[in-house]
Order: sequence, then C-alpha cells, then structure tokens
Amino acid sequence: MKRLQFSKDIEAPVEKVYETMLGLKDISTYEKWTAEFNPTSTYEGSWKEGSTIYFLGEDENGKRGGMISEIEENIPFRFVSIRFKGLLKDGKEILEGPEIGNWKDGNENYLFSEHAGITTVIVEVDTAQGYVDYFKEVWPKALESLRKIVENHE
Repeated sequence: MKRLQFSKDIEAPVEKVYETMLGLKDISTYEKWTAEFNPTSTYEGSWKEGSTIYFLGEDENGKRGGMISEIEENIPFRFVSIRFKGLLKDGKEILEGPEIGNWKDGNENYLFSEHAGITTVIVEVDTAQGYVDYFKEVWPKALESLRKIVENHE
C-alpha cells in the first residue's frame, strides 16, 4: 500500500465544505464531486463514527457494486477517517480473499482546516500500487469539482 495526499483550498467556511463534501444536507453534493470517479457514484449508510457505509456505483454493464467501509473516526468540521473493509459485488459482501487483496484495512482520511475564510481540505488515501497513477489523475479533478460546488453553489 502507498499513501497518497492531495489538497485543495476552498473559499468557504469549514462547516460548508465538510457538509458539502459528505453530502450531509443534500447527498447530490457528494454525488457531484465523486462523479469524477464514477458518474453513478453515491453512498448508503451513515458518516457516524463506527457506522458501516457503502460507496456505490454502477459498472460499464450497469451492475451495482462498490466498497464496504467503516467510519473509523469523524470529528465534525475537522477530520474523517474511513477504513476499507470489503467489496459489494453482485449483491454479495466480499470481506476476505484475493479480490480484497492489500486494500483491506486501508484508510481514506479527510482533514479540514480554516484560516481567514479559506478552508483547506487534505485527502490522504492508501492505495495499491496499480492505482497510484489513476488516483493522482482523478483526485485533483474531484477536489476541483468539490471547490466549484462549494464556491458556486452548484
């Protein structure tokens, strides 16, 4: 596993950035910025600490699947830590085996800090070597989409 880090400054209060990124008031704000990863991206579950959350989307054949994760920590407006637990594939939860590989127990962390009306979002993501280039390309696009949504009220 390799840990990657990405950041973005957003001209908005930290509360607004946090709520928009997680889709707390309107799930469509989460779906819009994560569309950079998958146009059908959504989630089911809760951002509450200790909760299971499913990050879902459809593949090129229209089959629904995604990641099963746990909200390891959630300090509102400051920090969210998501731990990968498994996959949802063909309606089945896969929590062990080669498909999970070295992704299991990897983290995705969101850090938020505000200074003088600018909120900095830092994303740390553990990834398998084969996905490093993909994430280096897509995460900056996703964070730019988040910035536009927050700043332009899209």
